Amino acid sequence: MSPTSPTTSPVSPVFAGHGHVTFLGAGPGDPGLLTLRAVEALAGADVLIAEPEVLEVVRGHARAGVSTPELTVVDEASTAAGVPVLRDAANLVMEAARGGRRVVRAVTGDPGLDGNAGAEMLACAAEGIPFEVVPGVANVVGVPAYAGVPLRDEQGTDVRFVDARTADDRCWAEVGASDGTVVVSTSLDAVAAAAGELVAAGRKPDTPLTVTIAGTTTRQRTWTATLGTIAQVFKQGKVLPSPEGHRPVIAVVGERSAPAQRDQLSWFESKPLFGWRVLVPRTKEQAASLSDQLRSYGAVPHEVPTIAVEPPRTPQQMERAVKGLVTGRYEWIAFTSVNAVKAVREKFEEYGLDARAFAGIKVAAVGEQTAAALVDFGVKPDLVPSGEQSAAGLLEDWPPYDPVFDPIDRVFLPRADIATETLVAGLIELGWEVDDVTAYRTVRASPPPADTREAIKGGGFDAVLFTSSSTVRNLVGIAGKPHNVTVIACIGPATAKTAEEHGLRVDVLSPEPSVHKLAEALAEFGVRRREAALEAGDPVTRPSERRPGARRRRTT
Repeated sequence: MSPTSPTTSPVSPVFAGHGHVTFLGAGPGDPGLLTLRAVEALAGADVLIAEPEVLEVVRGHARAGVSTPELTVVDEASTAAGVPVLRDAANLVMEAARGGRRVVRAVTGDPGLDGNAGAEMLACAAEGIPFEVVPGVANVVGVPAYAGVPLRDEQGTDVRFVDARTADDRCWAEVGASDGTVVVSTSLDAVAAAAGELVAAGRKPDTPLTVTIAGTTTRQRTWTATLGTIAQVFKQGKVLPSPEGHRPVIAVVGERSAPAQRDQLSWFESKPLFGWRVLVPRTKEQAASLSDQLRSYGAVPHEVPTIAVEPPRTPQQMERAVKGLVTGRYEWIAFTSVNAVKAVREKFEEYGLDARAFAGIKVAAVGEQTAAALVDFGVKPDLVPSGEQSAAGLLEDWPPYDPVFDPIDRVFLPRADIATETLVAGLIELGWEVDDVTAYRTVRASPPPADTREAIKGGGFDAVLFTSSSTVRNLVGIAGKPHNVTVIACIGPATAKTAEEHGLRVDVLSPEPSVHKLAEALAEFGVRRREAALEAGDPVTRPSERRPGARRRRTT
């Protein structure tokens, strides 16, 4: 039996009829760093009040219909001009809690390190409104961990934390006199000034320094320098001046964060597709597991449906086949796609049927994904190809019709309107009768938004995964041809041929006709590309960072 958290039980009766506030730390930016308790609290919230930087991190765990009032963000210029703050966070929190609602107040990092959250807790206490605190991963701890910069070593290094925006001369003098690690919260354009304060306070100019922006996200970037050279590094790298100079960064100062150590410990930024924008032109349902896999490689998947699935124009044939399935007309049913499973499942639900209707019928699936969709439906397939996951692979393992062992000689084949005849012809050759039924139609999807089309044609994507010939034709048709800097990855020879016919250079070919093997192949390509850059002494860049029109060097 798993242990029970004292904070996960239902609200005490003493709170009945009163509001409740959860002050929740959302961490530095990676949604995976939310705690289990944070996810539970978000699921029960009536009102979600979140800092703009973490709203998308937490919103996905809130229930449908949760209220998310927008915070009014006022900069110094607005304050100086006398612009009133009409609906600040504290007012929103108190207003919702007074109304008896369950409020989640989400902040970046950890609530205990957020001064505004502390003031809001005191306001709740003053009015007798019950509240709880759900700690989060603090930016000053989480960001260095993702940058590969340990803050302590086996000798127990002293660690000091400094917020450069509020640090006074006494604070700089104390950390300057120390030889421990200093973690500085500041902004990109204020790093050099903070480095100067530390040198003026006694730290040596050659003390190693790492600066990380957008930590724990796939936009993370880390620079390595010293206190004396950081300004020059930023200037030579054209990091500054920049309109993003106000963005927050975490700087780690100290001998234990030396460049040689970070080279070995930079686990996050060295992921094979770190920061790559990868276009996934599939239906949203099909893209989900593929996008999750790409994220595990550090990529930023962008799903663009190229195919829309619609019911057949004449549903009568499908209706007769499903009724025949129930009345014992078929020995086998063969599913050649996830969409075919979905079409049959929807028809079952329409008739009030469930997986029990498959009793006594043998079920075949063309591959692992289709088999997984069947298992989710409650049906374990009897036949999945042992070799190639395709119609040809399915035929390799399909038994010939035997009148002694097979009381019925008919196969139900629900499929797309544009499917090939390979499977039908092969089954007939094996002695089976086939009811070849159009279960769904595939039509070209609507064009993606204008900014996505521009990114496709202008080289804004680092790679595109083509999982069928139709995805090639449809993507080019609705959005245009990908730029020549974009890495083109294809699931098989037929898809690669279609891509080449459309003037695309194929860089990656999956060793098997599987979307997961295709993603693996792209990750391996990314590893080879990174190793080639490091071996040549070049900076590791993404394909989209190459100069448009520049000649590409192949790394395969």
